[in-house]
Amino acid sequence: MLITRINRTLKIVFCLLMANVLAISTAFSAVSQSNDESQIESPDIDPNIERREINEFDIDSENIEIGIFAGIISIEDFSSDVTLGARISYHINENMFVEASYAQATAGETSFETLSGGLPFLTQDQRDYTYYDISAAYNINGEVFFTDSWVFNTDFFIIAGAGATEFGGDERFTVNAGAGYRILVTDYLSVRFDVRDYVFNSDIIGAEKSAHNLTFTLSTSFFF
Repeated sequence: MLITRINRTLKIVFCLLMANVLAISTAFSAVSQSNDESQIESPDIDPNIERREINEFDIDSENIEIGIFAGIISIEDFSSDVTLGARISYHINENMFVEASYAQATAGETSFETLSGGLPFLTQDQRDYTYYDISAAYNINGEVFFTDSWVFNTDFFIIAGAGATEFGGDERFTVNAGAGYRILVTDYLSVRFDVRDYVFNSDIIGAEKSAHNLTFTLSTSFFF
């Protein structure tokens, strides 16, 4: 009888030990799986990339541009002189604009006048050189980077138009063509450089010919 009770007691103790071992094994397995999932969910590469801020200026929402310009005009047969003028432009869209411009200069002496000791072709009033035109242009948009975080929008454009030139006591029909480069300093201010050739028929110093008058100008414009 005593031996039977001892056997029952040993069986109960053995069952309790096996239950404890099974519980501990299950707990360790759960902890190990949780660690594996934690390693998978925490990659070495951080997906939260810090974004770089760039200050970028574009043309203001208004379409009217008003500017003043200055530069050099090479008047064929009459040397070069400073030219001053103003222009107003209307931007049809981001790629096209039309503009009207007005400028003045003063013609110098021809080589014949210089060599002959001052025999004039023109009076002083006739040397006043005034030109005005209406032109259309097409933009090719771009950007220029001065630093990693300082960028300006730019436009390279080609332009052509027609107008008139008052010179030598006469008004002459004039066509022009050229190109330019604009940098948008702020959303309302721009700086631009133009190269333009103004062509008209001239017979001031002899037989009529096509006179090419090349200009190089630098301007500042405001958008309204």
